[in-house]
Amino acid sequence: MTAADILGYAAGAVTAFTFLPQVVKTWKEKSAKDISLYMFLIAFVNEIMWLVYGFMIDNMVVILTNAVMLIMSGIMIGLKLKYNHK
Repeated sequence: MTAADILGYAAGAVTAFTFLPQVVKTWKEKSAKDISLYMFLIAFVNEIMWLVYGFMIDNMVVILTNAVMLIMSGIMIGLKLKYNHK
């Protein structure tokens, strides 16, 4: 594994968990009142496109990063829909 590979995986890991603090906060507070549904819908679609691109170029950094981001976006969409009434 090269230094570029290590940097790519490290950067991907940091990027992949960008939404984690928001997911945890929303889950704990059981409130998504101040969360933008549209932002996470856009992010979800964006992650699907990046994931397809990652498979097209056969790049595991792109694939793993965006798979985790897709999951995080999906969780936030689910939490927003679940807790939207509060």
